[in-house]
Amino acid sequence: MADTAKTSSQRPQLTSSMRSSSYLSDHQQYRPPQHRIPEAHHGIDTVVEDSSPSKSPKLPFNGVPSPEHPPIIVDSGVSHSYSHPNCAPPAGRRSDRLIATLFYKGSDRNAPPRSSSGGLSRSRSPAKSGLADSTESLPPNMAPTTSMDEFPLEPPTQESEQLDHLYGSYVSPLCITSFLHLMSTFPLPDGAEEPHSSHRCLDNQEAPRVVELTLTPAPSPSYLSLDDLRKHELIYRFEQEWNVDVALQRDILWRKHPRLVVFDMDSTLITQEVIDLLAETIKDPPDLAERVAGITHRAMMGELNFESSFRERVALLKGLPATVFEDLRPVLDVTTGVRDLLKALKRLGVKTAVLSGGFLPLTGWLAKELGIDHAHANEVVIEDGKLTGEVKGIIVGKERKRDLLVEIAQKEGIDLSQVIAVGDGANDLLMMEKAGLGVAWNAKPTVQMEAGARLNGQSLLDLLYLFGFTGEEVDLLIS
Repeated sequence: MADTAKTSSQRPQLTSSMRSSSYLSDHQQYRPPQHRIPEAHHGIDTVVEDSSPSKSPKLPFNGVPSPEHPPIIVDSGVSHSYSHPNCAPPAGRRSDRLIATLFYKGSDRNAPPRSSSGGLSRSRSPAKSGLADSTESLPPNMAPTTSMDEFPLEPPTQESEQLDHLYGSYVSPLCITSFLHLMSTFPLPDGAEEPHSSHRCLDNQEAPRVVELTLTPAPSPSYLSLDDLRKHELIYRFEQEWNVDVALQRDILWRKHPRLVVFDMDSTLITQEVIDLLAETIKDPPDLAERVAGITHRAMMGELNFESSFRERVALLKGLPATVFEDLRPVLDVTTGVRDLLKALKRLGVKTAVLSGGFLPLTGWLAKELGIDHAHANEVVIEDGKLTGEVKGIIVGKERKRDLLVEIAQKEGIDLSQVIAVGDGANDLLMMEKAGLGVAWNAKPTVQMEAGARLNGQSLLDLLYLFGFTGEEVDLLIS
């Protein structure tokens, strides 16, 4: 009985015959071959293909990835590329990556449909309507005029169009290839490793409107600074040829985690210029609205000093009733995507502000309606219920916008590198320059060339793609 109890109380043990020196052999799907091939050395990266009916012997785990044997594993039908271009850098070195986000601009007639939530529709396909989106030749009966007297002597030819009309109304593979070839022409830093690139279709795999490219390493800053690279003629020409906007950013932490986004109001948060709307309410003189709009346009183009031009326009509004600001509230047309964008930013914990060269009664009301944290604009003088044509305090022009951006960032305890400024006019350039990233939204030509990034799309929600979000994540944020 004692012997039996002693035997049953023994704990199971792993004997030497049950042990294996290879953890991989025990736990991988891979199993060592029965027949070794001594003549050839085969590493982990070896790929064996045999078209003969007979089954080829499997190869052992032997060796490590090397330049002579690219690190590719193919086993059990699974293909995996074992490489490090986007991994953490080796000890003692810092990562040097450039992020290029390509936005297909499209046009009004072939704009991608949006879901009810404001995001991109997942079922979007390239538009096929209109001659511009067709790869076919010009129909033989099409003429540039209905008058035979004006018909050209030579057959009509298709107008010069961007290359996207040949290769697809989206960011096509050839567009990406062309961009990578373009970037390869810029010198790399001395001693840099071989360049690598990878891409992500942020919204749609089949016909992407937004594609993010990661380039490693970035072009040498001693040859071209990032600001100069953004303004390079080759980049501009590429944008024209492929009908895209290219946004270049360093791949740093703050790109993905902004903490303050500052907006201009007129032609940014809303599609109109408020002072032009005010002028349209005055019928005497009849050309007042046209005169005010002309001054506004020249000021936004940078042809006139904003402060003096603003005072000149406000003087033309003398005598308007103070209630006009309340009357304009229903008229304001909020830019597509703004409400969803602000909702997403709030869910991310990002502070927001509107710095307007317009009027505080409307700016403050709109900020409250949209849930914007800070609002600054011009205060007009009102006497006896009417506008006097004068303005109180400092005009919110380009210098004041820059100073307000800095003040708000300091008040919120936010570093300027985590601030994004969005605007469209010349009076927005200083605040865009002060921010970590300045974004020109459907802006004037001068602003487009000076800004850190430019967006010329239909929805301001595209701003989230600059953070590296995918369309799926954007939809989650605004749901």
